[in-house]
Amino acid sequence: MNIIFKSIISLASVLAVSITANAAGLSQFSDIEKYLGSKRYASAPKAFTYMNSGANYLKLSADGKKILKFDTKTGNEVETILDLGNTRETSLDKISGFKMSPEESKILVWRNSKSIYRRSFDAEYYVYELRTRLLRPLSTEHPRQQAPLFSPDGRMIAFVAQNNIYLKQLDFWTERVVTTDGAKNMIINGVPDWTYEEEFTTSSSMAWAPDNSTLCYIKYNESAVPMFSFPLYEGVCNRLDEYSLYPGAFTYKYPVAGEKNSTVSVHAYDIDNKTTKTVSLPQNGFEYIPRIAYAYSPDRLMVTTLNRAQTRMELFSVNPKSTVAKSILVEEYKAWLAPATYEDIKYFPDFFVITSSRSGYDHLYQYSYTGTLMKQITSGEYDVLSYYGYDKVSGTHYYQSTVNGAVNRVVSSINSKGKVTDISPATGCASATFSPDMTFFTLRYSNTKTPPEYTLYSADKLKKIKTLEDNARLKNDYAGVPQREFFTMTSEGVTLNGYMVKPADFNPSAKYPVVMYQYSGPGSQQVLDEWSIGWANWYAANGYIIICVDGRGTGGRGRQFMDVVYKNLGHYESIDQVNAALYAASLPYVDSKRIGIHGWSYGGYETLMASSQLNAPYAAAVAVAPVTDWRYYDTVYAERYMLTPQENEDGYRNSAPLNYVKNVKCPLLIMSGTADDNVHYFNTVQYVSAAEAADMWCDMLVFANMDHSINDCGAQKIVYARMLDYFNKNMK
Repeated sequence: MNIIFKSIISLASVLAVSITANAAGLSQFSDIEKYLGSKRYASAPKAFTYMNSGANYLKLSADGKKILKFDTKTGNEVETILDLGNTRETSLDKISGFKMSPEESKILVWRNSKSIYRRSFDAEYYVYELRTRLLRPLSTEHPRQQAPLFSPDGRMIAFVAQNNIYLKQLDFWTERVVTTDGAKNMIINGVPDWTYEEEFTTSSSMAWAPDNSTLCYIKYNESAVPMFSFPLYEGVCNRLDEYSLYPGAFTYKYPVAGEKNSTVSVHAYDIDNKTTKTVSLPQNGFEYIPRIAYAYSPDRLMVTTLNRAQTRMELFSVNPKSTVAKSILVEEYKAWLAPATYEDIKYFPDFFVITSSRSGYDHLYQYSYTGTLMKQITSGEYDVLSYYGYDKVSGTHYYQSTVNGAVNRVVSSINSKGKVTDISPATGCASATFSPDMTFFTLRYSNTKTPPEYTLYSADKLKKIKTLEDNARLKNDYAGVPQREFFTMTSEGVTLNGYMVKPADFNPSAKYPVVMYQYSGPGSQQVLDEWSIGWANWYAANGYIIICVDGRGTGGRGRQFMDVVYKNLGHYESIDQVNAALYAASLPYVDSKRIGIHGWSYGGYETLMASSQLNAPYAAAVAVAPVTDWRYYDTVYAERYMLTPQENEDGYRNSAPLNYVKNVKCPLLIMSGTADDNVHYFNTVQYVSAAEAADMWCDMLVFANMDHSINDCGAQKIVYARMLDYFNKNMK
């Protein structure tokens, strides 16, 4: 660990204007492992996959050598459906994951996976046939595959290799080429480009017709998208030996705000005729196609389109054979559409359900496939955050909402008569995972005093079957560790939610230093009644009070509260964060001269913005992986809230911390990973350069070859230890 630390410091000292060396490293913090080590993590039931009926589920054995079948109600093991020691034709030592075919006669397994971006990976895939015990490579022509997708009858698998789509016909064990134009940094077929994957939360862009007749896919032409490169070093953590003497580079397509996106198109491949048709969508000003999906009919491919400003969604029903597209629904909003509106549409045989902000709150609406509104499912002055699905037998919908206040997450059901039943407690944070047939679900629940509990229920009469995990160990190990205390305050007359974590031996007559923590991004929330053990508890154990306030623009409180930041990021958030710090300074047990601020990613951005305010009361600031100008960030995210720089020049200028470096009066530390493909290290370099040009400097710590999470080789411990050390030295 110390070797890694010294390596990082060495690199940072070359790049930074000023670095405060810390030769002691992590060894000076004897209690760090308790709060930032692995023992703080809650246990969860081992990941399992429900079978179609929900009566059984599958698990991969701990050693990766078997797939086991269990009875859902009893939890008893029923049988071994795959044993790597008893396969035919191919032998593997272990696998890392699996996926069962729709008709449950085959299993797709994989090993040696390698991450591509946040969600995507490729791997060596194999197909196992339960009846014959045959285990074979999915493809020998393409040793590594990406995003394989079973046909509904389980007789074919579409997959992507090197930007092209291939089709494995399992009956004859033949491989067919679907596309041939795929090329790196030019054309991608069937899987999304970086921006779509990151901002539209998807890793596959293929869909099978219910009758297996057609494979539809999205083609991404990114040839006009500008290239972005960042250096790769040999490093010490996950050493890259090929760069031992000369740095290398990672180069990919990354459209920053206002630049060109990939051109997208939808195509339909006819399985019998081996021909491909291009779907002609009406040119109604759309820029993006976030999703395609079949809706229970081979002549009903649903194509979701979005304009570049992300204020207008149009949903089309397409017949892939004729390529005729019919507009079914247009959803518009005065600011950005909630991503759930176009990402989380749920299709059922006779209707579909969307999330809409049209009432000022996110609620569920049921539509027919003619585009007729059948009914509004949920209503009220609260937000629906997740829609879990519909039980066709009982006519019941299941969802998660803020019905009992923004700091809580409640799982509820609503029946065909509109009766709402809360499944989880009124306070605290709950979420649910349902079986495909909606007959069983696992409820996850925690609050500030209760570690996550996982409970299996039967959806029928909401009968509890058993507790899967109660995390009693955590409750025992961290008994007495202070948790969140909630409060409210006002900023410009607006009530804001906040929490604070105090030292265990808190004395109201003493004066404590404070670290203000925030994320602040649109729609985000940090102030939640949930279990948490981490750096905040560690700092509290070291004599700090941690205070977090969700300012305007954050989520869970309806659109009016959120929309105020539209086209003007950083303005109201900074007012609210400074007012939160001033509120903290007014408390009798806070040392008003020792208040710091910290944030990561958008929180790092807001740390820079807040510390740039003329009335900022901070004694020190620490920003991790910050955006320093929205012109440097990707099109989808930046333009969702800011439009393009060409449309909102003043907004971009006013929202850039780069333009306010002279206003920062407190010591500032910035930490970044040099291989951050999300918020590029370029942001940090530009900010430091602007500071130098203004005859100023900041401190800096750089993590070689690390991404946005700065998480390899236990590096997050270094992040939080360095931050604590920085606050200790600058807030005396």
